[in-house]
Amino acid sequence: MSSREIVTAFLDHIDRVNPAHNAIVSLRDRKAILAEADAADERLRAQGPDGLLHGLPIAIKDLAATKGLRTTFGSPIHADFVPDADSLTVARIRAAGAIVIGKTNTPEFGLGSHTYNPVFGTTRNAFDPSRSAGGSSGGAAVALALRMLPVADGSDMGGSLRNPAGYDNVYGMRPSQGRVPNAGSEDLFYSQLSTDGAVARSVADLAGLLAIEAGPDPRAPLSLQDGLRWEPGVHARPGRIAWLGDLGGHLPMEAGVLDVCELALSRLADAGCTIEPVLPKFDWERLWSAFVVLRQFSIAGKYGPLHDDPATRDLLKPEMRWEIENGRRLGAEAIYVAARTRSEWYLECLRLFEHFDALTLPSAQLFAFDADWHWPREIAGRTMDSYHRWMEVVAPGTLSGCPVISVPAGFDRSMRSMGLQLIGRPMDDVGLLGLAELYA
Repeated sequence: MSSREIVTAFLDHIDRVNPAHNAIVSLRDRKAILAEADAADERLRAQGPDGLLHGLPIAIKDLAATKGLRTTFGSPIHADFVPDADSLTVARIRAAGAIVIGKTNTPEFGLGSHTYNPVFGTTRNAFDPSRSAGGSSGGAAVALALRMLPVADGSDMGGSLRNPAGYDNVYGMRPSQGRVPNAGSEDLFYSQLSTDGAVARSVADLAGLLAIEAGPDPRAPLSLQDGLRWEPGVHARPGRIAWLGDLGGHLPMEAGVLDVCELALSRLADAGCTIEPVLPKFDWERLWSAFVVLRQFSIAGKYGPLHDDPATRDLLKPEMRWEIENGRRLGAEAIYVAARTRSEWYLECLRLFEHFDALTLPSAQLFAFDADWHWPREIAGRTMDSYHRWMEVVAPGTLSGCPVISVPAGFDRSMRSMGLQLIGRPMDDVGLLGLAELYA
């Protein structure tokens, strides 16, 4: 098939499906897209493929800069912003031959695991439009689940690839910190919570897109010096799996979440893995506090000027103002203690990996909720004390810096999907992809 035929089929499908789910936004003019598809066909005939994504359509998460294409960050402050350059990840995706057709929806500035914003509205779950798609890569996950795109990029600080992958029954990977360079970030050294990654419908597709995104860049001094080389069937080996569950009752869970995940773990057991319930000896409240402090430190530093300007302050969502105001109250000692706690957790993970090949947790603490909520106020009778507390289950993976994949765990009786987080050894992205392949 030609690129024109493939792209036309995807665009026709988007026209049919997207209005009910609002996953893809800022969709470009069809004629302009098809002109790029024709050019891709000409290059293929003349010189062969540009790369793995040659002539395929892709929509970029609306937090990443796309040259000549509106990038709003889900905020009315940037509703008409058109970058004059691509982010590094987008540049690599284009260099691999992809045709950027639009953007995927995200919460305002990526805050929160529920995709809604005042610019484009709410993205709705792939299986039940009355429910949340998750976030912040919610648009990407829904577009993948409903086959509006072949693969999609995303990013993850607090579960933003893992949560929507679970809610929309696809794969989402947060790679090792530094695997995908953060070139272009204002802070290249201290803010090490977020990373770009990918969502896909298969492990092979996930690995393919990550291989394009990964690899060192001199503008990102903490980027890992090797890329990602993965081959199907080569790395799929059984291992010992630690099931962390609800962290010994620390995490409130909606009824059914653990059941779905434990049933999913039986697939790994059937594939030859040994599954063992484990409760690491760690102060989980202290770990959550470290995540909150480091997140507020990063957000307040980056977005504080928007809070200072009266013209933009009132356009910020309440959760953003809360992050900035709390971040500005932090002292040096609080930030240092949080960094030390993160370091202690990493060392605890190393001890766990002396005995286990992966650590596992649910990808969320409750199933997809009402799309009209801003965030869940309680889980299993326990009140949530912040807009993101309901996603505490992702903090161990983020703070470890290790690679994490959310694999589809299955559905409950109400046909709500859940994901299972697999946390791999430090920098062993390939081995973790192999475990996910074994699961699949």
